[in-house]
Amino acid sequence: MAKIIAVVTVKPDKVKGGLPAFLTADEGEMTHIAKLLEKILDAAAHRLGDDLFIIVDRH
Repeated sequence: MAKIIAVVTVKPDKVKGGLPAFLTADEGEMTHIAKLLEKILDAAAHRLGDDLFIIVDRH
């Protein structure tokens, strides 16, 4: 089963619970950070809206 390992967002109020959250200044930075985390963590970045990505462990 896949596991959410991080959240990347421009809206801090979207983040609840104990996940690591990466807060960004704008949509461009959010996309950039999500793609970097995807590569670094060997994970999948999924965009859930204009203001939120989740990073999911593939293993």
